[in-house]
Amino acid sequence: MPDLPTPQDATETELFSECWDAVLSYADLCTAGSLTAHQLATEAFTLGMRELRAAAPVRGAGRRAVRLPAVPALLTAVRDTAAAWEADGHGDRLDPDLRLWLNSGKAARFSGPPLQRPVALRGLRDLQEADASLLWLAEVESLPLRTVARRLGLDPATAGDELDAVRTLFRDRCHRAHLDSPMDAECRSYARLLDAVTRSPAAETPDDLSRHLATCARCAEAGACLRLHGGGLPAALAGGVIGWGGLAYLERRRRAAEVRLGAGRPGATGPGEPEEGTGRGKALRHGLLAAAVLLSALALGVSLMPFGGSGGDTAAARDDSRPVADPDVPGTATTRPAVTRSPSPTPSAPVPKTGAARTAGAARTTEAGRGRPDPEPQGSTSAAPRPGGPGGPAGTEEPACHVTYDLVDQWPDGFQATVTATTAKALTGWSMSWSFRDGQQVGRMWDATAHQNGSRVTATAADYDSTVAAHGTLSFGFIASWQGGNRAPYDFTLNGAPCSVN
Repeated sequence: MPDLPTPQDATETELFSECWDAVLSYADLCTAGSLTAHQLATEAFTLGMRELRAAAPVRGAGRRAVRLPAVPALLTAVRDTAAAWEADGHGDRLDPDLRLWLNSGKAARFSGPPLQRPVALRGLRDLQEADASLLWLAEVESLPLRTVARRLGLDPATAGDELDAVRTLFRDRCHRAHLDSPMDAECRSYARLLDAVTRSPAAETPDDLSRHLATCARCAEAGACLRLHGGGLPAALAGGVIGWGGLAYLERRRRAAEVRLGAGRPGATGPGEPEEGTGRGKALRHGLLAAAVLLSALALGVSLMPFGGSGGDTAAARDDSRPVADPDVPGTATTRPAVTRSPSPTPSAPVPKTGAARTAGAARTTEAGRGRPDPEPQGSTSAAPRPGGPGGPAGTEEPACHVTYDLVDQWPDGFQATVTATTAKALTGWSMSWSFRDGQQVGRMWDATAHQNGSRVTATAADYDSTVAAHGTLSFGFIASWQGGNRAPYDFTLNGAPCSVN
């Protein structure tokens, strides 16, 4: 397996940490086990970064390069790497449904003649890169506008207006791409009517057009891109750019947003919820997303995005956790801050951010059958505060917080985990500590800064997430190394006071 490329500057370091979890999330959809997913993600990330670097001089020269933003470009590299595996006779490592798709005419559209490629892909590529990034991050990656604005250097006060303008621009590009596409006489006769009907949320679709869209996948695909209201734009983007697995990937990113904002957990919302949490309601403007939220409330304990154990996952075991997305079927998505890095040495694994890592962790409540070297459960664990520690023995007073520790992914010499805590009191700064049992060493941490002394680790809040409302949620993740055993940590404290562990 090739090593990940070395970041060339601070910008690339930030790019690595922002994009890795997206790449790993999609690679996990494409494969049948976490080790294979990690290998696919590493190869694809290396390929994608090589292509992004090759395009950088064009951008530096001030000319507009016809290319995708970083995240969809790297996801495309995952799909292309999977196709190369299939062509080289290694398709047995891929999801069976993906293999069927790769050998169908649907996959050929993404690399075939430009005028025959999906309308959403052509529309996104036809935008300026900054506009395309704004659209993708807000609609597909489920980032809140405040976070997107900070990442892209926009004014948060006007980011919403800019996003609306980019949506309209994207629609116009997609309409032009649809008219330029090779079409038969019937499709062309409906093209202008489709444009008119999709411009207004109150317009009714004529019966004959409705019947046509039910039988013509290409026109239905274009209609999803042209209709900016109704909640279909995120799925149109994901399916039209990624292809296979687009809707499942979209669901993972949406669930990552829910975990980041504390959605789906009792008592996580309320009058004292931080502004970003209350902004979650804006995402519910889409009908499909509202239905998905209801589903997630029932299925939060079932992993929609298992990263699996050492080859122990199978595609069949994951069929009900991730619907196979057809790029020809239209459907939705808001959220996450930037990365704070630890100076600690990096273990032999890439640097993810929150996103799918966090989502996968929250969705798991048990870790049985994941092929770990330790018989003890590795997911969400229960432990009492340390007797004699700050706050006294367990039960003497209300815990300062309730902690969930989730082992997201594990490989032979490293692992990824997230920590989510609900605090009893409002915080204007926080520091969470815990102890490892087996000599694990934290390498990189995001949404907090790590310091380790022996087995004791302390995570200190980043500037942007240091304020937490009473009964609000704080969350961060990290990558660490392990040898011999990887049992869950114990003795969690928040600002020196003991916490209970869920």
